[in-house]
Amino acid sequence: MTEPAGTLLSGKRLLATGVLTESSLASAVVRTARAQGAEVLLTSPLCRGFSVTSRVAPRLGVEADVLELDVTLPDDLAGLEQAVREAGWDRVDGVLHSLAYLPVADRSAGFAAVPWEVVGPSLQTGAWSLAALVHAVRPLLVRGSSIVGLDMDAERAWPGQDWLGVAQAGLEATTRYLAREVGPDGVRVNLVATGPQRTLLAKAVEGRDELVRSWNDRAPLGWDAGDPTAVARAAVMLLSDWFPATTGSIVHVDGGARAVAISSLH
Repeated sequence: MTEPAGTLLSGKRLLATGVLTESSLASAVVRTARAQGAEVLLTSPLCRGFSVTSRVAPRLGVEADVLELDVTLPDDLAGLEQAVREAGWDRVDGVLHSLAYLPVADRSAGFAAVPWEVVGPSLQTGAWSLAALVHAVRPLLVRGSSIVGLDMDAERAWPGQDWLGVAQAGLEATTRYLAREVGPDGVRVNLVATGPQRTLLAKAVEGRDELVRSWNDRAPLGWDAGDPTAVARAAVMLLSDWFPATTGSIVHVDGGARAVAISSLH
């Protein structure tokens, strides 16, 4: 769906993580942000993903060079502020956090048997990285800046999510603590909790197709896991000035599934 041109983010400068494929949620947010007038800088780890992000960027309307950022590397985080400044920016009005990691591992023995060497990177990438990212660019954040993360409701134990779900719960807690810390500077931190999406990460989650079907059946508004438009628009609204007094919150964009009882899922 083509986003109508607008001015919600006119003059805003957005730093975005998580753009890999054109079909990713982060790509949908960036596309919508550009349509609403934002300037955008993309980040990507210096690996195969970097070249992919660089190829996708122009198709999202982003002409600036992609910045190197692997949130598990201290040097990348330490150098992020300078990289943004060298790109010509003296401030960051918005940050999009769209990072999660589900390492390939044998999960046949169950949730409790997954070793720390698998769990650790999931928590580091999916939860801790939000705080690390905010800290890295904090000197560039100004009063009115907005941090938005993408999430899936972590109040329940969803099929196949396992430690990825724990990381999402950590992300939600991190959002609240960050909101408390940076609020006095006029900076907001919020999440958009989505229904299941057909993304690259989702392909690695066991039982995702069943979850998508059940979600659509349960959601009062229905749910299209292949259309990220509603999620992207919610994120852009939070990045804009239209939610000046909202922070530490989770906006649910899930067709209303969270509001009704669960019958077939455990």
